[in-house]
Amino acid sequence: MIEIYGVQLKNYISKEDFDRLLGFVSEEKKERIRRFRKYDDAERSLIADILLRVVICKKIGLKNDELSFYKNEYGKPLLKNMENIYFSISHSYDWVVVAVNEFSIGIDIEKIKPINLNIAKRFFTDDEYNFIMDVDVQKRLEYFFKLWTLKESYVKLEGKGLYTSLKSFSIIINDYNINIKTDNELKNCFFREYNIDAGYKLAVCSLNNDFPDNIIIKGYNDLLEIKDL
Repeated sequence: MIEIYGVQLKNYISKEDFDRLLGFVSEEKKERIRRFRKYDDAERSLIADILLRVVICKKIGLKNDELSFYKNEYGKPLLKNMENIYFSISHSYDWVVVAVNEFSIGIDIEKIKPINLNIAKRFFTDDEYNFIMDVDVQKRLEYFFKLWTLKESYVKLEGKGLYTSLKSFSIIINDYNINIKTDNELKNCFFREYNIDAGYKLAVCSLNNDFPDNIIIKGYNDLLEIKDL
């Protein structure tokens, strides 16, 4: 069954706690985190990695130092020697989310913020752009991020990153279902949206339709369990 977890970054963690948690990630991850110019970006990346490690360790019974990750030819992160555990990570502003499944999965979260909607012409199909423009002006931003997260979740599920053009498929939304129209090899997938926060859009795309009803919200103390794993 699909499991979805979230951590809300209400307050930035202290430098002491940051350094403490940093000791539980790989050396490669440490270097990437240290290269962030902004502390909040580094914090999101660290919290996402720790949350993933806690979830996977408790799910499959491994120790944290036994976990090993690698990237496929397109850059999608995977677990070494674990063919039946897949995951996806996303973070935006105050939220970090992780999805875990026995099949490939993709998750995306985005804060709804002001943008120039002309960007939709660049990344969306004509059908998707028209879908946004057909709604009330006040709702267009919300619908833009609705489509964006759905499309990004599909890209993450497929695992080919920039090799999958956002214009190579259309998300079709009606009153009851979310479907995909594409000539891509991956056509048989399922979508689910979650209301994690009024100011955000969150979408999950999976090969199986075994979605949970709710997101499991974790706190900082839950992340500290990493020291015992």
